[in-house]
Amino acid sequence: MKDYTKAILLDLINRMPDLKFCRDNILLAVQCIIHCYREGNKLLTCGNGGSASDAQHIVGELMKSFVLTRVLPLSKQKEIRECFPNSADYLIENLQVALPAISLIGETALTTAYANDVTSDLSFAQQVLGYGSRGDILIAFSTSGNSNNVLYASQVAKVQGMTVIAFTGEKGGKLRELADIIIDVPSDETYRIQEYHLPIYHALCMAVEYEFFGEE
Repeated sequence: MKDYTKAILLDLINRMPDLKFCRDNILLAVQCIIHCYREGNKLLTCGNGGSASDAQHIVGELMKSFVLTRVLPLSKQKEIRECFPNSADYLIENLQVALPAISLIGETALTTAYANDVTSDLSFAQQVLGYGSRGDILIAFSTSGNSNNVLYASQVAKVQGMTVIAFTGEKGGKLRELADIIIDVPSDETYRIQEYHLPIYHALCMAVEYEFFGEE
């Protein structure tokens, strides 16, 4: 891991000292995600309510530039020019290298159909079964750690050979038992837990981005 990747996490703890006891697990989460991407794998995310927004937010930071420029590699630029010379300049100028991540929140037709035809608490699990592969990561947001649909998704992730990174409150709930890495922030108030989660996953996304796109 590069020095400035570690510096990003150190800055987070300096700004929010309440998170110092989460520091080791945040570092583990970053290392795990870096390894996942180096191996050509992807992230899935899920959560409910405000945590659903967090699950979508983290995807937005990974799939496009967060703070660094992500220029397409020359090999990809060449492929674009060979396939579509008329639009190549526009595509190359605007497309960015993505760190593959999928939110399980936004599939409205699928989730409502599954809830109506089967059961609502397995809609995330069904998507993990369909999308998830060995070596992928599920980032599971649950402030209580006891959301059934998130727990079932985590169980299926384990079956699929995935790593589960859990964002929870200090109690961790049942999700604590399923998580490979748990980031259990120091609060049991839902809104405060979510206030802690956001800067953590911002730092996580920034650290991973610097690892892949920062200068040597």
